[in-house]
Amino acid sequence: MTATDPALTALAQGWCALSLLHGRIEAHIERALQGKHDLSVREYSLLDVLSRQHDGEGGHLQMKQVADAVVLSQSATTRLVTRLEDRGLLERYLCPTDRRGIYTNVTEAGLRLLEEARPTNDTALREALDEAARTPELAPLVRVVESLNVPA
Repeated sequence: MTATDPALTALAQGWCALSLLHGRIEAHIERALQGKHDLSVREYSLLDVLSRQHDGEGGHLQMKQVADAVVLSQSATTRLVTRLEDRGLLERYLCPTDRRGIYTNVTEAGLRLLEEARPTNDTALREALDEAARTPELAPLVRVVESLNVPA
């Protein structure tokens, strides 16, 4: 395969289209969340992931699991947790069975903010997808995203 191979070129074009779609969606949601709730997309995602924890077996996430879920490095996730903790939206506590483990929970204030922001996020996502669907090279990707039925 060479750099001018049509299959490689098509693959690169597909990746560029996917990257463009992601960037447009994220930027649209970011503007909406920042404007209405003083939240970034990453902050919203972190609150959302942590709000889904439960007290059952395996219900609390370790920092590496949280980092994987929000697609950040562990150090960036720790900084993000600290920022939200400073705002009173998260709280950390020691794992009751392993004193080396530290877990993070969403506070009542964080849950309220998340519930207020969820419709903004959902509306901005829908708007961004609708706008992207009007771009011929992005329309097929939008259809794929809309057809996915992936559990949160």
